[in-house]
Amino acid sequence: MMSKAIPRIAFVSAMSGGGKTTAACAVMRAFVNKGLSVSPFKCGPDYIDPMHHFAAAGRQGVNLDPFFLSPAELREVFCENAKDADIAVIEGVMGYYDGVKPDSDKASTYDTLKTLGVPAVLVIPARGMSYTIISVINGIVGFRNDSNIKAVILSGVTEMTYKMLKPVIERETGTAAAGYIPRLENTVESRHLGLTMPWENDADVIEKNAEMIAETVDLGLILKLAESAPSIDAEKSEFLYRGHVKIGVAYDRAFCFYYKDNLDILKSMGAEPVYFSPIEDENVPDGVSGLIFGGGYPELHSEALSKNTPMLKSVRGCIESGMPCIAECGGFMYLHERIEVKKGCFADMAGVIKADAVKRDRLVRFGYAELSAIRSCVYLDRGETVRIHEFHYWDSTDNGSGCIAVKPGGRRSWECVHTEGTLFAGFPHIYLRSEPRFAERFIDECMRYGK
Repeated sequence: MMSKAIPRIAFVSAMSGGGKTTAACAVMRAFVNKGLSVSPFKCGPDYIDPMHHFAAAGRQGVNLDPFFLSPAELREVFCENAKDADIAVIEGVMGYYDGVKPDSDKASTYDTLKTLGVPAVLVIPARGMSYTIISVINGIVGFRNDSNIKAVILSGVTEMTYKMLKPVIERETGTAAAGYIPRLENTVESRHLGLTMPWENDADVIEKNAEMIAETVDLGLILKLAESAPSIDAEKSEFLYRGHVKIGVAYDRAFCFYYKDNLDILKSMGAEPVYFSPIEDENVPDGVSGLIFGGGYPELHSEALSKNTPMLKSVRGCIESGMPCIAECGGFMYLHERIEVKKGCFADMAGVIKADAVKRDRLVRFGYAELSAIRSCVYLDRGETVRIHEFHYWDSTDNGSGCIAVKPGGRRSWECVHTEGTLFAGFPHIYLRSEPRFAERFIDECMRYGK
């Protein structure tokens, strides 16, 4: 049993695009600049925000997701990753109470923070409002008696407006006003469902915002609130060690969407990740006995990927020889014969999946689901389930038929995933802790291939 007083604070909002990422990253860097070690976390299944957290704090951001994790597992993942930090900074997802379904706060940021006992700071866009902001704050703070929102930060306002509103907010809502964020030129642009990548933005953006936050936000109050969080207990899971094996993990500008917890579980079972670039390298790394292609934006780098014919041939040869392979979303697209770059124009890819990845005009099969094996494969027995998340604008002319994905509540389902031989490839992003036997069998197959 782990038990520790871990200072922790969360930045939440009423909506997506409410300023959570800007505030969280700026505060992370501001604390780092003060000499504190910061452990960053992201509520929900997002991959991109944790990379911004790494740029801000120098530590990999970790996902906290009640759809994937039980309350005990949520505490374990949090404690294990924050145990050696001075403070944990958590960024919320969507609106504070938005969960898996529109009529419930289950798996919401509120649900997550309630489980972990985390005080929250509400970042609320207030441009164009004055006294009306009181009703907005009271509505969000008071929607649940245990909302645990301890302070507010106004975004998009001037210093003069903030100074006028601060005493009114504290008098009318009983919630501390912790500062403001003026309208910024230094923001992160959006793409598809997420933010642009850290390397696509000005390298000084986070530092500039941290310097600004140090002047406009009461960091002393934020730290005091974080230190008020109660001690937290967690049991540590023991995953069965299967044996040492090297696994090639595609990681570059095209493939970078990975859950840290997935890689941690594989490593605890004996896997040694060997990172390589399908853009820059010419061959799958020597000595690996398995492959993982995560999600990302292969469509943005289709020309470079397509021109790297030695890598395409190497990947195809490895998989056709029986090397175990997991490919998710963007990685799945890479294994296709072609990716549609723009209407009617295609780029050649690895050719493992005899189909095209094609662009759609809207999101395709977006959200959480449970993935069940329709028929037994090497990683899942028939009927076994693993929890997943999908978000993509591309589709496939052959999504596979080895599994069925079912939305929470059974509202919708669809067949998906290629499960031929030791290949497991499809649009779903899987979360291994929801079915550790999947990870065990993957490593076993990699070891068998290696021998």
